[in-house]
Amino acid sequence: MAERITGRTELIGLMAYPIRHSNSPAMHNEAFAYLGLDYAYLAFEVDNDALEDAVRGLRALRMVGCNVSMPNKMLIRQYLDRLSPAAELCGAVNTVVNENGVLTGYLTDGIGYMRSLKDSGVDVIGKKITVAGAGGAATAIEIQAALDGVAEISIFNIRDEFWENAQATVKKIRERTNCKATLYDLDDLDRLKREMEDSCLFVNATSVGMKPMEGQTFIPDQSFFRPDLIVTDVIYSPKETAMLQMARKAGCRTINGLGMMLFQGAEAFKLWTGKDMPIAHMKKILGMQEEEDR
Repeated sequence: MAERITGRTELIGLMAYPIRHSNSPAMHNEAFAYLGLDYAYLAFEVDNDALEDAVRGLRALRMVGCNVSMPNKMLIRQYLDRLSPAAELCGAVNTVVNENGVLTGYLTDGIGYMRSLKDSGVDVIGKKITVAGAGGAATAIEIQAALDGVAEISIFNIRDEFWENAQATVKKIRERTNCKATLYDLDDLDRLKREMEDSCLFVNATSVGMKPMEGQTFIPDQSFFRPDLIVTDVIYSPKETAMLQMARKAGCRTINGLGMMLFQGAEAFKLWTGKDMPIAHMKKILGMQEEEDR
């Protein structure tokens, strides 16, 4: 890294809390080095209280842009100048691009998730899926899946501050796509089990399973998983959450969040640099190639 930093090195950041566990800095910096690009990517622990000041800093330092993760994906919209159609539709941002002081918010999570499924040989088009979550990443997945042609989505969330967002997501999907969407309370475990039983894929798009909730899962027991159900998690640290462990023991094929992180990152990488991320190389660096070969 020291050999790459120059007086012309451009800075890109990641604003989230907590974020020290993130693989994004290693991924992007490796891609910059591999392609010989004079950029550096750093992680900054920024929560909602510090977000406005952090965005001001992004402008003042003339950073190329940044990624945004929990808990900032929705709040950051009010500090930006423009939103991409996907970011506006989903009400969340995970990538910011600074063009001569004009900050544009994009959302690459949904595209990244769907690309990761395709890369894993999973086809959900025309089928039913069940998704837990209503935050930024969950909304992106739900809307992108509907736009791409998933036939039906059962969405589960607790009745927290994101419940109204989930209701709005269902309304958008029903009005703007050909997908059927229904919202259920995640506390209704009997309903969750029934919806999972006739879905081809289940997605945990909540933060349950990552720090500080590592080792936790809202799935009560192994009976919720049948062997032909594909189970995915947006979490990639740890690589196997408690939910994925349970699903694997039930005979399910499981997919963690590394693929989504890689492909959403590739979309952001292209927005910042105009270059394609070297996917095959990055899979080796992230240890994904070894998992695919097993």
